[in-house]
Amino acid sequence: MTKAKITIAACGLAMALCFSGCKVGPNYQRPQLDVPGGYRGAAPTPEAQQPQPTTPPPPAPPPAMQNQAQQPLVTPAPEPTNPQTAAQAQQPASAPPGVPGQTFADMQWASVFQDEVLQGLIKEALTNNYDLRVAATRVLQANANLGIVRANQLPTVNGSGSVSYGKNEVQYNSTDEQRYGALGLSLNYIVDFWGQYRRATESARATLLATKYAQDVVQISLIASVATDYYLLRQYDAQLKYSQDTVAADKEILNLNQIKFKGGESAITDVFQAQVLLENAEASVATYQQLVEQTENNLSILLGRNPGPITRGLALVDQPHTPQIPAGLPSDLLRRRPDVREAEENLVAANANVGVAKAAFFPQFSITSVVGTQSLTLNNFLSGPSTFWAVGGNVVQPIYQGGRIRSNYRLAWAQRDQAELQYKQTVQRAFGDVSNSLIGYEQARKYRMKIEEQTKTYEEIVRLANIRFQGGVTSFLEVQYNEQQYFQSALLLSAAWYQELQYYASLYQALGGGWQVQ
Repeated sequence: MTKAKITIAACGLAMALCFSGCKVGPNYQRPQLDVPGGYRGAAPTPEAQQPQPTTPPPPAPPPAMQNQAQQPLVTPAPEPTNPQTAAQAQQPASAPPGVPGQTFADMQWASVFQDEVLQGLIKEALTNNYDLRVAATRVLQANANLGIVRANQLPTVNGSGSVSYGKNEVQYNSTDEQRYGALGLSLNYIVDFWGQYRRATESARATLLATKYAQDVVQISLIASVATDYYLLRQYDAQLKYSQDTVAADKEILNLNQIKFKGGESAITDVFQAQVLLENAEASVATYQQLVEQTENNLSILLGRNPGPITRGLALVDQPHTPQIPAGLPSDLLRRRPDVREAEENLVAANANVGVAKAAFFPQFSITSVVGTQSLTLNNFLSGPSTFWAVGGNVVQPIYQGGRIRSNYRLAWAQRDQAELQYKQTVQRAFGDVSNSLIGYEQARKYRMKIEEQTKTYEEIVRLANIRFQGGVTSFLEVQYNEQQYFQSALLLSAAWYQELQYYASLYQALGGGWQVQ
């Protein structure tokens, strides 16, 4: 048998031993999970409805008074909306193409957030956001690490060559200068008989998948954060505009009271009370101007920009959103939530590492093969008796390691148990996120509608208080008090709109919407 055949036979035998060998350690099985039959807070019969505007905008601030004797300080409340008109307003505006039975999470984010400006901001964030780009580099690192670990399953082949020039009178009994040359190939292969390297590759592959799911977690969080900050910006915009309009109206109210005081028709306290209204509105303008600019800065950072202005789209009250959310089944959450799938892949990796640690108890088989040629003349390299080869095997059995191997095995099991507990905790937390968002969205809608009613009531109270004040039935103190309550209620209405839309975005995130399930 030639040396080449012997080498090939040895390598073939080693590979056969590798693939026919066992894989020590536990095979992965998904743990038993306590999956509820439905979400707490979900509608009894959810139907997939398209996003739609739900109510008219908040009431306008009191306009300036133009006629003291004929016009009150605040305009009357708007006439009630015609029921037929209100029903038409409830219909979807630009309904996206839907799929029968499609859940909220399965909808594309562009169908959930229909404001075109907001869509452009989300696209920009998905391209430029640094957290998402960092997550992408982690995926590349994990992929490279998989290649490194998988290489341990294959033999290593190294080539060597040398040329020397010298004289050795003792060995060659000659005073002539000699030229020495050698070429060789060496092959080293550790037989993966116990599956140590296959388990390590399994762990690295699961780590790669977990890293990819972590990137998806960043993506859906980014989409929800951009939408939430945009809604917050539109809230502050509405509150700032209302405060500015109120300042203009209060200035004319103050001017009117000053005229009445100089004419002897009212006391100086009416002037001071009107001045308090103006100062309160001016303070609100400063506050909301600050909040607008700071929110623009925060949103710019999410977009990967330096702090700067943000383009506006639809007003807060015109943002399309559906009142009923088709949440789907809790069992779907195991597939839809990338953080749940990330936690499971971390468990798969930890489970495989138990097999890596267990394989260290058993002997390790390795094969070494060397083939080459050496000669005193360069033209003699590949012929004659100058060639050499060798094939050998080696077995190493750990006998005493000071408890290192056993401790490493216990460590791997403890890490695997920790990963399982974290997986179950992540699943449970996901159910909680969905339930909290469902409850929050439903109650936020009810709260917003009650604040709308309250604001309209205060508007009517202010109108009547002005009429009473103009008729001399009451003092301006009553007008001042009700004006302040109306002003605060109108600002609170904008905050209620934001809270409703915030839960809308957080529910989409909690259900795992915003990424492509594979």
